[in-house]
Amino acid sequence: MTSQTTIDKAGAGDGPPSAPSGATPGKGLRGHPWFTLVTVAVGVMMVALDGTIVAIANPAIAADLGASWSDLQWITNAYFLALAVSLITAGKLGDRFGHRQTFLIGVAGFAASSAAIGLSEGITMVITFRVFQGLFGALLMPAALGLLRATFPAEKLNMAIGIWGMVIGASTAGGPILGGVLVEHVSWESVFFINVPVGVLAVALGAWILLDHRAVNAPRSFDVLGILLLSAAMFCLVWALIKAPEWGWGGTWTWTFISVAVGLFVAFAVWQSQVREPLIPLALFRSVPLSAGVVLMVLMAIAFMGGLFFVTFYLQNVHGMSPVDAGLHLLPLTGSMIVGSPLAGVMITKVGPRIPLAGGMILTAVSMYGMSTLETDTGSGVMSLWFALLGLGLAPVMVGATEVIVGNAPLELSGVAGGLQQAAMQIGGSLGTAVLGAVMASKVDSDLPGNWTEAGLPPLGGDQVDATAEAVQFGIAPVSPDMPPEVVQKITEVSHDTFMSGMALASLTAAGVAVVAVFVAFLTKRGENAEAGAGVGHV
Repeated sequence: MTSQTTIDKAGAGDGPPSAPSGATPGKGLRGHPWFTLVTVAVGVMMVALDGTIVAIANPAIAADLGASWSDLQWITNAYFLALAVSLITAGKLGDRFGHRQTFLIGVAGFAASSAAIGLSEGITMVITFRVFQGLFGALLMPAALGLLRATFPAEKLNMAIGIWGMVIGASTAGGPILGGVLVEHVSWESVFFINVPVGVLAVALGAWILLDHRAVNAPRSFDVLGILLLSAAMFCLVWALIKAPEWGWGGTWTWTFISVAVGLFVAFAVWQSQVREPLIPLALFRSVPLSAGVVLMVLMAIAFMGGLFFVTFYLQNVHGMSPVDAGLHLLPLTGSMIVGSPLAGVMITKVGPRIPLAGGMILTAVSMYGMSTLETDTGSGVMSLWFALLGLGLAPVMVGATEVIVGNAPLELSGVAGGLQQAAMQIGGSLGTAVLGAVMASKVDSDLPGNWTEAGLPPLGGDQVDATAEAVQFGIAPVSPDMPPEVVQKITEVSHDTFMSGMALASLTAAGVAVVAVFVAFLTKRGENAEAGAGVGHV
């Protein structure tokens, strides 16, 4: 176990330092652990909601601004690229200049960017300000973890991260419901305007409550070349994953970007071993538990985000639900994460992370297997069972892997560790969507011609085959109003049955990834530096 000295800074002109982070403040609420948690939760909720709420607004944006399908993809990809590329660098900024400052700048910038999107009169402006949203979101997320790490004593850190994970899970799953209500009853702009009052509240709470904790041995310089190399490598990797479905996994451009990413990562690693104050000290990865936590976060995100990607199409396009109804059917997932995350924090505090993490990935594997058995007419009760089980599996993994990563990093690198945790989750989500999407596409391409012929439908031409397969991959039956009812029924049955076979294989693949993660979980252990944020000397 290690112990470090920190300096508590309340900000310029705010008077003397507050009480030690693990103690109860003598007067006022500044630096109080639980009020700090509430404050960062408000900011994190804003970013987590934005990850799913915007997808519901895309059709309305397209109709209002005349956006193409490519434009709509960029609304998502621009945000995701900016976020994924910037997370680790943003975490380093927090370590260098203070997590309180970066959190407040991130919240204010995210809210302002959201307002600018709502006021945009063209799709180019929407995409541009989505980039800014991603950049400011990257400042906010690692800073939130850094603040929790420095504020909470070791025995309460897991509970705090549990509640933090609960907020992220509930906000992510609740995005489609809130987005559907806002788009249906207000406007697509309201999806972005809602971030403004939330951001104002988070900034006000942050200025009042948050205390800046800095390790005495925090970094003093900035590794500019390291930032450029890592950012370029992350961009090439994420861009390849985003474009792989369009270029093909065997495509020249896909492997060109992946190869360039690998080369840049190697160059980054070489540079990190030579620079005096590296962006990410490579010694950090000598910690097997920390490295296992990063891998576990990637695998969890592959199984969760990749699998859930198809569930939304299943609910809306196969069962014919509205976005709001689809979101309501995912409430068992949301509810089990809300209940499970704090309980997971308590359990991890008592028994350590290994058993809860392994058990969580087992439940995730079982739930993904259950989803592979869903059919076109499966009832809500059966679906709810698998969704609830998935939430119960994800809760301890989200909490435990985060604690393992952040808790096994030195306090002066808590921001970088938070950036690693978030970057692992973003890359895992991208990998899950891309890889499981490729599995789905392969299965549809394989089964569709035979299913189409067996149904007695007219043969498809060359271009028709590709267009039909693309529609079926999203659970859409390619029918038109002028088709006879019996033909519409046959095409719908073939399309949905083929989609279900693809979703089943993708879900089984996700289950396999979760099984691998079970073994990775046994390499983790409680954070060696977890108590560094509490009970330490203060200057």
